[in-house]
Amino acid sequence: MTALNQYQRLEAAGLWRETPQSQARDVIVSFGDATLMLTDPRSETPLTHWSLPAVTRLNPGRMPARYGPGEAGADEELEIDDDLMIAAISRIHRAIEAARPHPGRLRGGLMLGAAALMAALAVFWVPPALVRHAANVAPPAQRSEIGRTILAEIAKTTGNPCARPAGDMVRGKLAARLTGPDSRIEIVPARLRSALRLPGAITVIGEDLIRGQITPEVTAGHILAAQAVGVQNDPLLQALRFAGPRATFQLLTNGTLPPQSLAGYGESLLAGPVPRPDDEILLNYFTRAGIASEPYARSLDPTGEATLGLIEADPFRTAEPRPVLSEREWAVLQEICDQ
Repeated sequence: MTALNQYQRLEAAGLWRETPQSQARDVIVSFGDATLMLTDPRSETPLTHWSLPAVTRLNPGRMPARYGPGEAGADEELEIDDDLMIAAISRIHRAIEAARPHPGRLRGGLMLGAAALMAALAVFWVPPALVRHAANVAPPAQRSEIGRTILAEIAKTTGNPCARPAGDMVRGKLAARLTGPDSRIEIVPARLRSALRLPGAITVIGEDLIRGQITPEVTAGHILAAQAVGVQNDPLLQALRFAGPRATFQLLTNGTLPPQSLAGYGESLLAGPVPRPDDEILLNYFTRAGIASEPYARSLDPTGEATLGLIEADPFRTAEPRPVLSEREWAVLQEICDQ
């Protein structure tokens, strides 16, 4: 085959996995007699031979290129980022395809059916999969940037987050105890009824959760509930679903969402129902934080009928929990939205 002869001396570095669970190994990729050879670069020992006509590109159009041997039940995978080797494999595949006999109408009908199937997959499966993939691979900095964008959208409805030096210190202390050292709690001058978890470990609460008869334990309970909901339902995934596949594709390729892709999302979050995590999951959060669950449960239903599980299984029903904040700290936090 002319195309194969042209690349007989071509070699490239690659990464080979014998099984999905195996550690990737460095290999040298070269062409044999109608085969693709993978060789150990240190010992020059051949590791495996793949039939060139059966080699399959697993991620067409994306880099680095990933290939499989194309055999039923084969778990091997090869990754190559050498443009010349990728082009060579593609050209040889085209030459092999051109040399094959091509039946007439039956083959055409099958090809049209396959094309229709691929089109259906592109419409109904690829966009949701793209969004899920983007949410899974987003780094912390990207999540934080999107979280700040959503916070700005929320602020268009509620007003800017409250900030006073003394109150900010208490906010930081509360976040460190409840949601982790790299998290933030933002308080907006509005009534939100609950806490909202945003991408980037940002939790938003309204002024209504620090005013009146509300206690620090109630506020903490709503923050923990939002954290539990965020673990079960990734807030970044929800945001990307709102932004749409096209904006998500730009996030994957350029690292940022289009400026207006989240316009209106803050208002949508505020208008939506308040999700409530499973009692068993939420009680674990209360236990780890050292906070009683009954005050939070009573804030949802003063009678306790709808939240009986949180009341009866309160991890501190017979023990004294550690105070969430001191009286002085709580008073300072309650004044954070004062002008």
